[in-house]
Amino acid sequence: MPNSKLDGNQTLKAGFKKILDGNAEWVKFVNSDTSGRYKQLSHGQHPEILWIGCADSRVPANQITNTQPGEVFVHRNIANVCVHSDMNMLSVLDYAVNVLKVKHVIVAGHYGCGGVAAALSRQQYGIIDNWLCHIKDVYRLHAQEIDAINDHEQKISRLVELNVKEQVFNLCTTSIIQNAWKKRADLAVHGVVIDIVTGELVDLDTHFTGTDDMANVFAFR
Repeated sequence: MPNSKLDGNQTLKAGFKKILDGNAEWVKFVNSDTSGRYKQLSHGQHPEILWIGCADSRVPANQITNTQPGEVFVHRNIANVCVHSDMNMLSVLDYAVNVLKVKHVIVAGHYGCGGVAAALSRQQYGIIDNWLCHIKDVYRLHAQEIDAINDHEQKISRLVELNVKEQVFNLCTTSIIQNAWKKRADLAVHGVVIDIVTGELVDLDTHFTGTDDMANVFAFR
């Protein structure tokens, strides 16, 4: 009789070997590079971009922006959520803004986001349901607009856009961003959505370079 556990282990080993083989090819590429770029990267990084994107495997930051290693500092989570209770995100933001001195913080959502779609449903998925409540809050703020859309896929797409805008605003209300703005004039926060069909970055025309467009209650003195 076939041993399903043994077959499964062999499949896992083969899958991991594929990862190692891929790395071996990458090592060959790095070692054959004559530009000195990768040797320079071993001494430090100086990215100008912090990319806060979705953990979805289809939206890798470097490939989408056609950038090289060392050019983009990346934080990803389910549905590119930025909330004030997430110490992981805040730590990344603080390091990127205050140590690396990035000039652009980009929140990048994507159409067809499973997290956003799940937030629009009443289905339970597990512990992630607590995380998706942040997106449900975005829906709550824009329920009248979302509910007026008849096509379900269009509902999801619109919530993807609104979610990005809300997360951009959340970033701008952090003391990290606002204190940086008091010291620097070269920091902007942007919101974009990735069309995974075409690869296009859709600019949502959501750009902040200071607190002028925010209600006074959100702007620290």
